[in-house]
Amino acid sequence: MIPAAKSPLFEAWFLRHVRGRLRGAFSSLRVAGSEHVIEAASRAPLLWVGNHTSWWDPLVAYHLSGSLFRLDGHAMMDASNLRRLPFFARIGAFGVDLDDPADGARSLRYAARLLDAPRRMVLVFPQGTERPITERPLRFKPGSGELSRLAPRCRVIPFAVRYDLAGEELPRILVRFGPPIEMPRGREARAPERLRANHEEAVTALLDAIDRDVCSDNLEPYVPQFTSKPGAGELAGRALGWLVGPRLPPHLSPRLPP
Repeated sequence: MIPAAKSPLFEAWFLRHVRGRLRGAFSSLRVAGSEHVIEAASRAPLLWVGNHTSWWDPLVAYHLSGSLFRLDGHAMMDASNLRRLPFFARIGAFGVDLDDPADGARSLRYAARLLDAPRRMVLVFPQGTERPITERPLRFKPGSGELSRLAPRCRVIPFAVRYDLAGEELPRILVRFGPPIEMPRGREARAPERLRANHEEAVTALLDAIDRDVCSDNLEPYVPQFTSKPGAGELAGRALGWLVGPRLPPHLSPRLPP
């Protein structure tokens, strides 16, 4: 296992860097359900569990945890990727060897120790690897369930991310957070496999909710975190349309009222 080695100075710079990357690649970032995170973070440490469909997912979560919610964030990461990109340890990532069960157990105990105070957060993508957003079931691995069992003080916050093209040059990001997943009572109900199933069910429901909202064009619950200016391609298209567009004779041009 590779532990995190957070650096406040590097993290402050990297947060600005990520914000710039997101603004350059996406037309907007819109978030629904942020009240669930804000309320829970004031009372307990948080375990975020979400779907994993894109390379951008950790950066979106990092941006939201740092810029919107001001959390002390950490994230579980494949150790091979962390060795290749070691700077992620400076912002709170810790590495786990996915092929070594003993290392997986060590990383879960490490993550449980991190979940020791309000406003502390650990991010987990229980699918393990990037999967198509249309895939059902999501096939969560049991790690998130075991972690929530090892850290009973934490509140489990489900979230879903969707990247969506909507008649614009750049895609938009839609994120929806759900209410904390209640820890079930009874020894059998707290088995890691049962907890894993609860996590998967909650994230699936959020993905389905985003689908319904997009299909009904109901984005009112999604609060914009940023909206980017038109890209170079869109500006060029507007200019080209103005240059080659039809011109009306002066006597047919619409006149504005005085």
